[in-house]
Formats: sequence, C-alpha cells, structure tokens
Amino acid sequence: MAESEGKNFCGVERTLVVFKPDAVQRGIVGEIMQRFERVGLKIVGIKMVKPSKDHYYGHYETIGQVATRRGEATLSNVLDLMMDGPVIAMALEGVEAVPVVRKIVGPTEPKVADMGTIRGDYSHISFGYADECNKAIPNLIHASGDSAEAAQEIKLWFKEEELMNYSMLHDKFTR
Repeated sequence: MAESEGKNFCGVERTLVVFKPDAVQRGIVGEIMQRFERVGLKIVGIKMVKPSKDHYYGHYETIGQVATRRGEATLSNVLDLMMDGPVIAMALEGVEAVPVVRKIVGPTEPKVADMGTIRGDYSHISFGYADECNKAIPNLIHASGDSAEAAQEIKLWFKEEELMNYSMLHDKFTR
C-alpha cells in the first residue's frame, strides 16, 4: 500500500475511525463496529486509549483544521468532549474505504444525517444547538475526510507495528 496516498493501485485504502467518548460510554461500539465489518471492511488496527489534549489538538487542528473551519470556540469544545473518557481508535482497510466509511457514518451534523447512517440512527444534535449551548456535538464517531487525511491520522494514532496485514475470505474478490 502506497503510504503517501494511503491507497494501493487497485483502490484498496486505509482509513481511521475513532469511537468518541459518547459512543464508548453509551455501550454501542460493538453494534456500530459490526456495520463496518458487514460491508467487508477489514479491521487492521484497533485499540482503546485516553489520549492527551495535545494529541487531540494534533488530530483536530493540525490535521483537521477545525478552528480554521468552525472557529476557536468549536475547537475548544471538541477537545473538551474528547477528553471526557476513553476512545477506541480503529484503522480499516478496503476498496475505497474512506468514502465507504463516510457513507456509513453520515454527515458530521447528526440532525441532517439520514436514518440508516450511524449518526442518523444514534444521535440528533444540530450545529445550532451546539453553538447556542457552547458545546461540541456528541456525534459518536470520527471518520477520515479523504485519503490524505486518513494517512496522516493513521500515522498519528498507530505505530506501524500496530497495523496488521492478513487475509480474509472476501479479499479474493478485491485483490
């Protein structure tokens, strides 16, 4: 797999999913994780961690540019939300994994997420409510936005030796 783009020649790529503290505390991680496995995505790395605020800053601002896109107050609220408990970081692999995961997860704002998506089925908060109440949106999960972001995020969250290469039955259809 070409590390620079996070993709190999036939569209197989890796992406990052982070189950946020609200997903962990609600006890729905397994139920959500099952959705990724059912579509044929392969878990190549997984761990429960409680990162530092600096780690989250690297994730949400250095890579994700949250303050640039939504303002310093939003970034501060997101960092506070993420510090509320442990998270589960998971690296997934599959054909066009980034857009497939984004489709399963749904839009960042739960209020507009379609039923059948993770955020549409398990959360409902709007940007307006969050902004008015000076809170981050508890939207259960983070999913990489594109292949380049996924490669940076996976590198931030996982050491190379924590990522596994193995075969699954359905790999014969994608390789």
